[in-house]
Parts: sequence; structure tokens; C-alpha cells
Amino acid sequence: MLLLLQRVTRASVEVAGETVGAIGPGLLVLAGIEPGDGAAEIAKMAPRLLAYRVFADDAGRMNHSLADTGGGLLLVSQFTLAADTRSGLRPGFSTAAPPDEAERIFGALVAECRRLHAPGVEIGRFGAHMTISLVNDGPVTFLLRS
Repeated sequence: MLLLLQRVTRASVEVAGETVGAIGPGLLVLAGIEPGDGAAEIAKMAPRLLAYRVFADDAGRMNHSLADTGGGLLLVSQFTLAADTRSGLRPGFSTAAPPDEAERIFGALVAECRRLHAPGVEIGRFGAHMTISLVNDGPVTFLLRS
């Protein structure tokens, strides 16, 4: 599982001109699901993304997490994160989980994040062509791997 965390002042996802998810200050997380990802990865990664310290304290150091700040969380499935880009000029997707498997795992990740993050979790629409708007804060971006 690959999670690309981006600290944002706001972010939203549109599908066919309709906003399906939006947050204010918090994290936009793009999730790449790989073959074999399952309950163990979800149990590890959901608490980790919520506890990852990317927000500044009073001294300007990244000492606060999303759990500390109570900020928004926007989760978006993005199979292209799991692409094989090691050679050539075109990505390969055999390193990404098949759509049915990825949708099931992504749904379980969303459910676990909703269970752990009381302020709520917004999502994109799995498998849809999405337009994502964001205002990066920093920019601060981290790639977490399971």
C-alpha cells in the first residue's frame, strides 16, 4: 500500500462536475493499492497516516498529526501510484491491485479511517474520472509505504 499524504489548506474532488468530497485544512491522501494488500496493511497504515506528524507546533516544527489537529481527511484511490515506472516511457500497471481487489481494500481503509478519525473522512469515487483541486500547504508531501 502506498499513501501519498499532502498537507492542504483545502481540497475537493469532482466527478462529472459534482463535488463528491471536500475538506478544509487537513490531509489529501492518494492511496495506491498493490496486489496482496489486506487487513495487515490497513491495520498498520490507517493509524499511521492519522498519527503522522506533518502540522506545525508553536515553534514551527512538524510535531502535530491530523489526529492532534482534528483536520479534514480526503481519501482518494489512485491506482497510478502503484505503477511500474522503472523502465521505458510508458507506465505498467501489473504492480497495481486488480480493480475489484483494490476497491475492496480501499473501502476497508476508508472504514478504518472513519472509525479512528471522529472529525470524518471524505472520499472520491472509486474508478471514476475525478478532478482534484487542492491548495498545498507548504508544500508538504510524504509517501508512506506499508
